[in-house]
Amino acid sequence: MIDSLYLLTWAGPFALLAIFLIVFAESGLFFGFFLPGDSLLFTAGLLASSGLIGYVTLSLVAFTASVLGDNVGYWFGHKVGPKIFAREDSKFFKKHHLIAAQEFYEKHGSKTIVLARFAPFVRTFAPIVAGAANMPYKTFMTYNLLGGLLWGVGLTSLGYFLGNIPFVKTHYELIIILIVVASIIPVALHFVKDLRRK
Repeated sequence: MIDSLYLLTWAGPFALLAIFLIVFAESGLFFGFFLPGDSLLFTAGLLASSGLIGYVTLSLVAFTASVLGDNVGYWFGHKVGPKIFAREDSKFFKKHHLIAAQEFYEKHGSKTIVLARFAPFVRTFAPIVAGAANMPYKTFMTYNLLGGLLWGVGLTSLGYFLGNIPFVKTHYELIIILIVVASIIPVALHFVKDLRRK
């Protein structure tokens, strides 16, 4: 996992651009599944609470990047279609992530576009699966906008509003670990359920 604080500090004046590119890639490019979306947005919110990044601008960047990223994923899936499931594993593509997203989609339907935002790996492949499954674009965009708001603006705002609490400031690493663990739990439970079923 990439250290979000180190990344944003290293990016310096280009921090907003880095946030845009990472959130965009993780939201819809199949090689973006390893990027630190949750921790990045929360950390950026913490920095905004200290005045290092503008909160409103940050929220707009996070929202726009997440919505555009999902759009790219949707159109890629729509264009490639079911053929993508025949693609072999490579350094940047792991088929089991795509299959997990497909199972998630089959279980939750259109709501997947919102729910998957909070599930690492699944969030990257969910819009691709939606496109491949020919989800109506109007339906996709409705859930995409809602998901971008809840995830992109929501996690950023959480970091921003918690950023002034002394405990959060002094235990930053612990909070990030809790966020990462909380986001992995749904995927882990789904995986355990599958194992039991098999």
